[in-house]
Parts: sequence; C-alpha cells; structure tokens
Amino acid sequence: MIYKYRPTGVCSQQITIDIDNNDGTINSISFLGGCNGNLKGIAALAKGKKPEEIISALSGIQCGMKGTSCPDQLARALKEISNNKQAI
Repeated sequence: MIYKYRPTGVCSQQITIDIDNNDGTINSISFLGGCNGNLKGIAALAKGKKPEEIISALSGIQCGMKGTSCPDQLARALKEISNNKQAI
C-alpha cells in the first residue's frame, strides 16, 4: 500500500511510503525535496524493516532549531499510518 504524507517544518515537501500488505515491512520510501543524499540513505536503511523499528530510531531527531527533522517527520508519518490501520 502506498501512502503520501505532507511533512511540516522541514525542507522536504512530501514523503511517499510503500508498505508491504502481507508482512507490514517497508518496501520503499522517497522524499520530495530536502537533503537528497541523506534522505536516500534513510530510505535505504528503512527498506525491509517494520515501521515500529523506524519510529523508534527516528522519533525526536531535530534539524537545527526547527524542533523536527525529515527523519522525525518520517517517524510521524509511520505513526499516523499505524494509527489509521488500527482504527480500521
């Protein structure tokens, strides 16, 4: 299933997340905007992992004085996806 998330307070404008319907692992993540190399690295590290692992690792990371970061926004997106799945 593909999800799109609009981050706030960061340079990236959109996060697209593909989660496997069968085992719940992350197939791929892509960012629109932001620090291209760093975000490709985060996406590569997240591939094949469960969203909970990524949420745990990335929640609360800050970029400068922004109070959030692209990794933190990814964690927020994954939390939102998890919460919506549980509500169904």
